[in-house]
Amino acid sequence: MILSPGDRLHRPASKGLLVIGDPHVGSRRPGRRTDASWPSAVMGKLERCVALANARDLVPVILGDLFDRPVERDVALKAQLIRILQGFRHRAIVNVGNHDMAHTTLSDGDSLALLGICDVVDVAAASGPVAVLDVAGHRLGLGMTPFGQAIPTTVSGLLPEANRIAWFTHHDIAFEGAYPGAVPPFAVEGCDLVVNGHIHRTHKGLLAGQTRWLNPGNIARLSVDLLQHVPRAWILDGSGELEAQDLPYEANVFDLTGRLVEAASEARVAQAVESAFVSLLQAQVPANLKRSDDGSLIREDIEAKFAEDATPDAVRAIVRSLLDEAVERNAKT
Repeated sequence: MILSPGDRLHRPASKGLLVIGDPHVGSRRPGRRTDASWPSAVMGKLERCVALANARDLVPVILGDLFDRPVERDVALKAQLIRILQGFRHRAIVNVGNHDMAHTTLSDGDSLALLGICDVVDVAAASGPVAVLDVAGHRLGLGMTPFGQAIPTTVSGLLPEANRIAWFTHHDIAFEGAYPGAVPPFAVEGCDLVVNGHIHRTHKGLLAGQTRWLNPGNIARLSVDLLQHVPRAWILDGSGELEAQDLPYEANVFDLTGRLVEAASEARVAQAVESAFVSLLQAQVPANLKRSDDGSLIREDIEAKFAEDATPDAVRAIVRSLLDEAVERNAKT
């Protein structure tokens, strides 16, 4: 279902949650991935998550960006994804990421909305409380805030029957140093733990007041800057502790031609992008669309420019939509 404000999910008692970061399921191969078959690597990780969740009696929580683009046009891939998600003994609870929606909020035209309407997953489309779960003897309250919506500064009184609250977000959070557009972790009154998606690398947790902020990182390495990232799912128990679970992956799956591979902060990447956004598009769109099926190389530059300029979310959505249309047209020529 797609949760409306005021809705609460009901689940049987479980041993914990399985936190799954940004799968980015999509039929288009990321520009520098060299896998013989795509997206089998991502689907294999989700299948492993199903096996792990069922074996350990865990409720799966997906942090957002289940899809890599709002409208996935490969019907066979969507059918495969549905079969995998239906394998969870406890239905997955999904936050809405920026890649899941064509506009600033989830709409019926988005593929994730269809999965929610058909009861394949439960989708939190608006910020607010989601459920109170009986987790290993604890009453664990869950809340979610989708991408582009304001993270609450207090959750006191929203889930009065819970003795611990975990909130799930999909935002630019400054875990390791500030960068343009990123929000520093802050104390959320009444909230014990905030678990963030959106940022693809695993970051060290931070404490803001009584609120602990964590960023587990995603399960799929889509870009070369994630070369050293280890894809993991994370078990969250009733006491609020996270336990890492390594997922199967191949280390060397990137074409590094023309790249100096070293750890780089997002600020350094942004500084390497041309200062003029229009000239960037004019100079690089034709070449980069031809160099990658999914336009991911020009997308890297655009996203870096967004970060540098703190571009408003509404403008980002429009530009991403235009790029998706350009990639679709290019694929037909």
